[in-house]
Amino acid sequence: MTPGPSLPDVGTFAPAWYGSSPWAQLLILTQRSLKAHLAHRRTLVLAMLQPVFMLLLLSEVFGSIVDLDHLPDGVSYLDYLLPALLVTTGIGPAIASGIGLVRDMDNGAVARLRTLPIHAPLLLFARSFADLLRTTAQLAILVVVAVVCMGADPAGGGVGLVAALLLTCVVVWAMTWIFLALAAWLRSAEAMQSAAYLVTFPLMFASSAFVPVDRMPGWLEVLAILNPLSYAMDASRALCLDQPLGAQVWSALGASALVALLGSSAAVWAFRRPLV
Repeated sequence: MTPGPSLPDVGTFAPAWYGSSPWAQLLILTQRSLKAHLAHRRTLVLAMLQPVFMLLLLSEVFGSIVDLDHLPDGVSYLDYLLPALLVTTGIGPAIASGIGLVRDMDNGAVARLRTLPIHAPLLLFARSFADLLRTTAQLAILVVVAVVCMGADPAGGGVGLVAALLLTCVVVWAMTWIFLALAAWLRSAEAMQSAAYLVTFPLMFASSAFVPVDRMPGWLEVLAILNPLSYAMDASRALCLDQPLGAQVWSALGASALVALLGSSAAVWAFRRPLV
């Protein structure tokens, strides 16, 4: 009788595989999120056009009623609005990032990924980076349309616009963590949308986005000064309009770093809870 194949010695078994490196996981997960965006082309096109419509609408509505004497000398309302709209444009994608996370939790995508040797926090970071790339494309389109089609001509020129765009990307990435934390905590698309509106309107309108802060009622002026987005808008506006920077850029970056730290910590903590 021919003997069967002998079993390998215990010591010859291959070592257990604990997954790829964190950097490789982050890259793969980011690519996955980007492919999800590209798969919905109609939604992507509408998202790219939305900031352009906002710029056209707000510049015409507020530009027709704002007293130019309250703006910096020689600055049109379009040039005054554009830097702030760069920042406010990022609120929409930040909300969409949180809603997308909730949907991945609901459809089982997160549960399936958690069965793999993946560092759970990297799912959140990959989504934030993928959404940041989409937001950067939106902001670039907004700037091109404003300059080429609408005649925006800020005093800072191209260098100022690029610097403001880069600063905005940092601010938007930090702001995304607010909504990722809300999504990981609420785990409901309906509740997420309601909470997003409660957060969005104070951030957007109780700020220096559309009118100078000193033209607001006293109580609203206080809120605008405390609003972290006001620092980002003031810094973006100073870069675009070639105004004295002072500590505005550092204040915006510092506020963004604080928001990102607190938001990411809260998001990771809430995300680690068991899925119900």
